[in-house]
Amino acid sequence: MDELTTVFVTESREQLAAMEEALLQLEANPEDSDLINAVFRPAHTIKGGAGVIECNFIVAFTHVAENALDKLRNGDIKVSSDLVAVLLGCCDHIGNLLSVLEAGAAEPDEDLRAEGDSLLSRLQRDWLDAKEEAPAASVQPNRPPVEKVDDVQASGGGLVETDFWHISLRFGAGVLRNGMDPISFLRYLSTLGQIVHIETIPDAMPSAEEMDPEACYLGFEIKFKSDADKAAIEAVFDFVRDECTLHILPPNSKLADYIALLQALPENTMRLGEILVKIGALTQAELDDGLKQQHAVPPEEGGEEASPPPPLGEILIEQKVVQPELVEAAVIKQKQVSEKKAAEARLIRIQADKLDRLIDLVGELVIAGASTNLLASRAGLSDLNEATSLLNRLVEQIRDSALQLRMVQIGETFNRFQRVVRDVSKELGKDIELTIAGGETELDKSVVEKIGDPLMHLVRNAMDHGIESAEVRQAKGKSPRGRLSLNAYHDSGSIVIDVADDGGGLNRDKILKKAVEKGLVQAGVHLSDQEIANLIFEPGFSTVDKVSNLSGRGVGMDVVKRNIQGLRGRVEVHSEEGHGTRFSIRLPLTLAIIDGFLVGADRASYVIPLDMVVECLELQAHATSSGERNYLNLRGEVLPFIRLRDLFELPGEPPKRENVVVVKAAGQKAGIVVDTLLGEFQTVIKPLGQLFRHLRGIGGSTILGSGDVALILDVQALAQIAIGREERSLAAPSSVNTPRISQV
Repeated sequence: MDELTTVFVTESREQLAAMEEALLQLEANPEDSDLINAVFRPAHTIKGGAGVIECNFIVAFTHVAENALDKLRNGDIKVSSDLVAVLLGCCDHIGNLLSVLEAGAAEPDEDLRAEGDSLLSRLQRDWLDAKEEAPAASVQPNRPPVEKVDDVQASGGGLVETDFWHISLRFGAGVLRNGMDPISFLRYLSTLGQIVHIETIPDAMPSAEEMDPEACYLGFEIKFKSDADKAAIEAVFDFVRDECTLHILPPNSKLADYIALLQALPENTMRLGEILVKIGALTQAELDDGLKQQHAVPPEEGGEEASPPPPLGEILIEQKVVQPELVEAAVIKQKQVSEKKAAEARLIRIQADKLDRLIDLVGELVIAGASTNLLASRAGLSDLNEATSLLNRLVEQIRDSALQLRMVQIGETFNRFQRVVRDVSKELGKDIELTIAGGETELDKSVVEKIGDPLMHLVRNAMDHGIESAEVRQAKGKSPRGRLSLNAYHDSGSIVIDVADDGGGLNRDKILKKAVEKGLVQAGVHLSDQEIANLIFEPGFSTVDKVSNLSGRGVGMDVVKRNIQGLRGRVEVHSEEGHGTRFSIRLPLTLAIIDGFLVGADRASYVIPLDMVVECLELQAHATSSGERNYLNLRGEVLPFIRLRDLFELPGEPPKRENVVVVKAAGQKAGIVVDTLLGEFQTVIKPLGQLFRHLRGIGGSTILGSGDVALILDVQALAQIAIGREERSLAAPSSVNTPRISQV
C-alpha cells in the first residue's frame, strides 16, 4: 500500500469516527442543522478522497449514502431512528471497505458486496425514492437546493412581496444600437419563472432636448419568483452582459441554504470569492467585476504610498451582489480552514513501530546511563561525577519527552461505547444513558489499545445483568432510564477507570449459592462481602439462568481480570444491592519506563514505583518479633506491613536495623520491610516470561547499572497481602491475645 493510500485510510477512519459520533448526537437532537452538516462532511470527504486514489468501490457506495445525507440536509427527509441505524450500518460498511483497500484487494468479496447492496437498497427504497419536489437540484450539486416558492399570505389578504429573487438591471446606452431589445430579455426571463413585480427606473433619462432616440436610458428593479439558480438567471442576460449593470440577490429563504452549503464545503484553502462562487451565491462574472474594482485603486496624491485596496467582501456588498450575512459566513469558514491547516502543519504522522523503537532505544540509554553513573561513583572523581549527573538529567528529560509521545487521551476509546450502548440497549429493550467523564486523561498508547476488550465486557455485562428493565426500575421507585458511566482519573501514579451502573447490584446470596454448587467454596465457610463479589471473576462463573446473545455462558469476567493483570493492573468490584455496581480498573501510566525507588533485602535488589512511596522510616527493634501480627502504629494510624525476607523466603538473618517503606495503593496504606534503602532509580520495565506469570507481588524486572537484575514489586498486590493477613488474624480465635503495637 503506497503512502497516499495509507494516509487516505488513516484519515478516513478518523472521519468515520467523527461521522458516527455526530449520528449518535443527531438521533437525540434531530433538528440540529450543525449536526446534520457534521454527518455530511465526513461522507463527502471520504468520497472525494476515494476518487483521488481511484478506489471505485468506495466511491460507488459512499455516493449513494451521500445522496441520502444530501436529502437530509435539504430537509427532504427527516431524521428517524431507522435512518440513523441504516447510516450507522453504512459507517460500518465503509470501514470494512477501507479494510479491503488496506489489504490490497481489488474488490470486496461476495458477502461484503451483498451487505453493501442490502444497505443501499434500503436507503433507495425507504428514503431516496421518495417523491422529489425539484429534480433539477440533482443536476447541479454545487448549487443551492431549489425549492418551490410558496406564496406568503399577508394577514389582511393578498401577497407579501418578499422571499423572491431581486434583480437590479441597468441597460447600457448602446443596447438599442446593437440591435438588442431590452423587453425581449424580460420576456425570456419570464420563461424561467414569474415576474412578481417590476419597477422602471428612469434616473438616467436626460431632458427631452438632450435625449438620443437610439439610446437606452432605462433600468429595472425586478422581484422574480423562480426555481432556477443564480447562474441560470444570469445566463438570460449573456448577450448584453458587457453592456449592462446586473445585480442578482437571492431570496432571503435561500440564505440559510447557501450557508449550509458553505459549511459543507471540503476544508481546502480557498479565497473569499472562490468560496462564494463554489456555493453558487456569486457568479464568476460578478467576482471578476469585483476584483477589477478592487485593483482599480487610484494612486495617492503627493507621491505617497497607495493605500491598501478595500476588502473584496465590502465591494461585493456595495455592488449588491451578495448579502452581508453570507460574506461574514464565508470569512468565518475561511478563518476556520486556515486555523485547521495551521494546526495540521504543526502535526506529523509517524508509524507506531518507529515510536516503539524509539522508546526501546531510550530504555537502553537509561540502562547505559545507570552503568556510567555507577562507574563514576566507584572512581571517586568529582568532575566525572558532575558530568554523569548532568548526563542523567538530560537522559531523564529525553525519557520523559519520548514517553509523552506515546501518551494518548482515553476519550476516543470511551466515545466508541456510545454506539455500543445505543445498539445493545435497543436489542435488550432498555432505555440506557451513557455518561462519560475524564476523557482527557492520558495514558500509554499500548495500554489504550489493549483496554478496549475488557471495557467492552464490563459495559455489556452492566447493561445485560446490572441495569433492570424500565418496568422493574419504576416498581423500585427508580427512573425508568438506566444510567451507565465511564470515568477516568489519576490516582497515586496510576490511571483508574470506573465502569458504574445504577442497576440492581450484585446478589451476594445468589453468587455464594452458585459458588457452592460449582465447588468454588465449601458450604458454611464465612466470606466477606468483597470475597463474595470477587467470585464473579472465577472462570466459568455465571449466575444467569438463561444464556443470551450477550452473556450467560460464564466467559468474560475471568478474561477481563486476566487481560488487565497482563497490563500490570488490577480490577476491583464494589456493589450495593439495589443501587448499582462499580468496577474499578487500576492501570500503570506506562508499560515502558518509570521512576523507581531501589531497595535491598539480603543480596537481592527490588524496585518500588516511586509514585506509590509515601515515606521511609526505621522499624523499631521491639516490633521485629511481634509474633503472628505485623503492623505499626503510624502516628495513630494502623499500618500493616510485610517483610520481603519472609515473602520471598530469603536465607540468613535480618540486619539489626530494618527499614519500612510506607506505600499507598488504591487508597490503602501498607509497609514493606526491607534491609537497605538504595535511593531513586530510573527503571526500564522488562516483562517477566510466561513461566513467572502467576507470581503474586512481582510486576516485572529491570536491569541495574551493574548488569544485575532487580525485580519490580507489585505494590497493590503486596498491600492486599499485608492487609489480608491482618484481617485473617483478627478473625482467627487466637486473636483474643492482645499483640504488641510499636509506636512510630
